[in-house]
Amino acid sequence: MGLLINGQWDTEATMIPIAAGRFEREPAAFRQWVTADGSSGFKAEPGRYHLYVAYHCPWAWRTILYRKLKHLEAVISMTVAIPNDRRQGWIFGDYSGCTPDTVNGFTHLHQAYTRARADYTGTVSVPVLWDRVTGTIVNNESPEIIRMLNSAFDACAEGSMDFYPSGLRDEIDRINDRVYRGLNNGVYRVGLAKTQEAYDEAHLALFETFDWLEDLLNRRRYLAGNRITEADWRCLPSLLRFDLVYHGLFKCNQRTIASYPNLSNYLRELYQWPGVADTVNFEHFVRGYYSIPVLNPSGIIPPVPKHYAQSLGESHDRGRLPSGPLAEVP
Repeated sequence: MGLLINGQWDTEATMIPIAAGRFEREPAAFRQWVTADGSSGFKAEPGRYHLYVAYHCPWAWRTILYRKLKHLEAVISMTVAIPNDRRQGWIFGDYSGCTPDTVNGFTHLHQAYTRARADYTGTVSVPVLWDRVTGTIVNNESPEIIRMLNSAFDACAEGSMDFYPSGLRDEIDRINDRVYRGLNNGVYRVGLAKTQEAYDEAHLALFETFDWLEDLLNRRRYLAGNRITEADWRCLPSLLRFDLVYHGLFKCNQRTIASYPNLSNYLRELYQWPGVADTVNFEHFVRGYYSIPVLNPSGIIPPVPKHYAQSLGESHDRGRLPSGPLAEVP
């Protein structure tokens, strides 16, 4: 998939950290923050920041989603990468649903990394939050970027919900940790396992997490209680991609989301939340994963099931559980 080595792109190099056959995610390299008052050195201002993203990447898609939910489309511009084989990394150009880079004129995302740090060595990942004023990367860690989008820009756009309310932060963080370990990163630990033992361990943890979520959603309308929060939006990217990609390509084939009554109804409710479907590109989801040679050496791209999007638009039963502005945590 390629990576940068001392600021030079190496098409053949790869950095998929494996320890005892187990996939371990590389830490993000850029961790600065945008704040409302600018005390961090990066002040939230309309037109100052730009997102480099890809629809199929679940981490980047979180930021696309938050940009939509927080009504920040006119505040933060965005460039969408092509769902390609990644030998040249993330690239920008002419492809349905994608956009060229009109801010810096980059054709490859690794150009942003070397502009920010000339001797950068490591993976080149989306999302990237770019600052036009200083000409550098502010942050490439999606959980931190969505926290910034949730609150730092509130004065720049019309009012909207707070997805990380102070009274629920401990519960949200607890759920995020379990969902990240067992599901968000869990599917990668299954799909990229290099030994049977590592695969079996990750596969078991993944479906134990699904069982836990299924039980939790039988008692709560949303993961942290009776209002939608960051915990739900961090879970959604993995759920949307599971039956389409992870179930087959990542060998996560014990069960589908459709086989879990609470999870599948919950998925439909979140997909039908105003604005969410506008950020989803199922063709990119499938092509983006199946184009990667290390995952799919044949290069054969399956179609998106004809009625998949339609099924997500069908009625759900989540109204049987209470919802409201104040979250009650059973």
